[in-house]
Amino acid sequence: MDAELDLHSIRIVRAIAETGTITGAARQLGFSQPAISQHLQRTEARLGVPLIMRVGRGIRLTEAGQLLAHHAVAISGALDAAAGDLAELAGMRTGTARIAAFPTASSTIIPRLLRTMVEKHPGIVVTYVEAEPPEALAMLREGSIDLAITFSYPGDRADPHRDIASGLALTPLFTEEMVLALPESHPQSSFESVDVRELLADRWIAGCPLCRGHLLAVCEAAGFDPVVDYETDNAVAVLNLVASSLGVALLPRLALATASVPKGATIRATAPVSMRSIQLVRHADATRVPSLAATIAAVRALAGGDWGLIRVT
Repeated sequence: MDAELDLHSIRIVRAIAETGTITGAARQLGFSQPAISQHLQRTEARLGVPLIMRVGRGIRLTEAGQLLAHHAVAISGALDAAAGDLAELAGMRTGTARIAAFPTASSTIIPRLLRTMVEKHPGIVVTYVEAEPPEALAMLREGSIDLAITFSYPGDRADPHRDIASGLALTPLFTEEMVLALPESHPQSSFESVDVRELLADRWIAGCPLCRGHLLAVCEAAGFDPVVDYETDNAVAVLNLVASSLGVALLPRLALATASVPKGATIRATAPVSMRSIQLVRHADATRVPSLAATIAAVRALAGGDWGLIRVT
């Protein structure tokens, strides 16, 4: 039995794992469906184990196929790094960069980043998917993205970056202040900053699981457990709920960069000050790939820019 593996077989199995079908794998790799099926059959015969099995009208990877798909991530990463080194030597200016970031980055950081890449690096294809930090880090570990823009709160017991995998690198970008959104009719709305302890009796509007965890930690430090009536990571929705006097909320200033504060709501600083950090997470050798190095440089340049954050008054 000849048990040698070839790169084409590895790419096929990984494509099947990512798309869920042979047709999808063929489309992703630029081959016909019969060609992929025939190559897969020859690979199975050569290895002596099945890589896929029929389930109803669909397919799924066998245990052997899943094992090969798992190794394909590392193999593809090594190949990308090698290709990047060669591309750098050859002076190429093409490539891809797959990015994930959290929702408030979707309307602030990401549009400027994509515009910068189009203007300065038109040959690099940048794709984007929105994901909260835990999901983005999982995607980075499994190899479905190249870069993750995430956030974290100091001292957060549920911080997903604490268990960051070996081989990943974290680059701090900037920190931002958390602010309180209050109804204009709220007794504390006339103050420049609001002590969270004064909101003991209020109902709260929480965000994503990480943001909700931070809210709970802030209120716990203030000596009470908040009553959370509503949950949404949509900043516009939060502000309109506040404007309707349905509760108060803790929001990052970045979320207010592109969201108009509606009539009936007001923004105030918190006492004590509450912060969160924004960072870029990548594979340690990502800078060896020119397309990723260019994207990383663009992200870091944008991090020091003016995000149009509203002034807390």
